[in-house]
Amino acid sequence: MTSHGGRRGQAERDAITVEIGYALCSAVFAAAVVFGAVAGPALLFRLPAVFERVLPLVGVVLAAVLFLARVVSVLVRFRRSSQPSQPGRTSPDS
Repeated sequence: MTSHGGRRGQAERDAITVEIGYALCSAVFAAAVVFGAVAGPALLFRLPAVFERVLPLVGVVLAAVLFLARVVSVLVRFRRSSQPSQPGRTSPDS
């Protein structure tokens, strides 16, 4: 059901599916980049033992937080942009 009580059309369901896919893919990419930037030195170079243990852990935590933040921000932005600006109207030029 939509916010105005009607059923969602195929185009709206497709748009939601595409937006979810975009949110997940962009979040995975951003999380991988952050993990690589933080944990990469510990995995590629010989560092003191404390850094070899801490950097991958910090990278995983930051990547997970970034993943969740990216997915939520993309989906919230999509939800806000898909709502009509005036109740009862479907497009700005109606």
